[in-house]
Amino acid sequence: MPYRQCSLSVLDTYDDPTLRFDENGVCHYYQDYKRAEAEGVFTGEEGEHRFNAVVAQIKADGAGRSYDCIMGVSGGVDSTYIAYLAHQHGLRPLAVHFDNGWNSELAVQNIQNILDKLSIDLHTLVVDWEEFRDLQLAYLKSSVVDIEVASDHAIFATLYRLASKHGIKHILNGNNIVTEHVLPKHWIFPKGDHVNLLAIHKAYGTLLLKTYPLFDYRVKKYIQKVQRVQSHTILNMVPYHKATVKKVIQKELGWTDYGGKHYESIWTRFYQGHILPTKFGIDKRKAHLANLIFSGQISKEAALEELKEPIYPQEIFAQDYEFVLKKLNLTESEWQEMMRNPPRSHYDFEYERPLYDRKPWLKPLRPLARFAEKLLSRKA
Repeated sequence: MPYRQCSLSVLDTYDDPTLRFDENGVCHYYQDYKRAEAEGVFTGEEGEHRFNAVVAQIKADGAGRSYDCIMGVSGGVDSTYIAYLAHQHGLRPLAVHFDNGWNSELAVQNIQNILDKLSIDLHTLVVDWEEFRDLQLAYLKSSVVDIEVASDHAIFATLYRLASKHGIKHILNGNNIVTEHVLPKHWIFPKGDHVNLLAIHKAYGTLLLKTYPLFDYRVKKYIQKVQRVQSHTILNMVPYHKATVKKVIQKELGWTDYGGKHYESIWTRFYQGHILPTKFGIDKRKAHLANLIFSGQISKEAALEELKEPIYPQEIFAQDYEFVLKKLNLTESEWQEMMRNPPRSHYDFEYERPLYDRKPWLKPLRPLARFAEKLLSRKA
């Protein structure tokens, strides 16, 4: 297919060779976004009603407990605003942070400052660094695209485990449609797939994962269906304009901007600013900017101006490059070799599939399993 850019956004056939266009030259990601927005974003009275109903349910289910909900915190915009909203509406969340060894000093300061001001308790998950380094190196050596699974799976697992342990029925989820729905599928991989994580680590890792919190899909389903732990995307129920929200949390909480989405982590900054564009030809800014265009928060012209800026300022890259190699205990030649290895699909490794797909002879039992699951849910 010849090169073509979406007439509305900054996405093009370089980002996704399967891009489809309508008669006006608008790419299919716009229609995907509008469907998601129509189905999942609630504004005005409906949004207020849904939000208030969730808050009331959380308070009722958490009565008499130390915490009535749980949430992840990174120091970024989304999680900071969720913490602010929770405090404003009288919720008592337990905040969870995954210290994977890559926090910037600014992120640590932001998290501590925010939670102190809001009087929110913090649980910090710390895994053995050598163990986590081994897992990250396994992902780098495997040449798959979504290296962030190593961090995201851990926080995902910890939220559900702690909710189960403390009898917390509600998770406040930072995902939202108006700023982060748009993302080509070949840029990412499901974060909850522990089978794929273990397969990659088995192929390239050298240490046992003793402290790393793996999360089996069946355990998640048990916690959701039997213990009835729910996850709420509350940012889809309130007005969520990125620039406005930044001003609010800067003024009310003293929050400091990192200069990029998820750049509160040195590793994420390095991954998005160097590994993705250099090895995979991916500039994640384009998807984030397209999302903001589709939700009416910025213009295409403004997005194009932003893309003229370097994805990774040279002075910051040089500093991070030296730090990353030293922290991972890699020589420059070892790093360059990994970067030269051709990209591979996550699906080159074993991945999580329904039992019936792996064991076809069990398919006749599927209706019985579904009935049993519903029965257990009613009894809980």
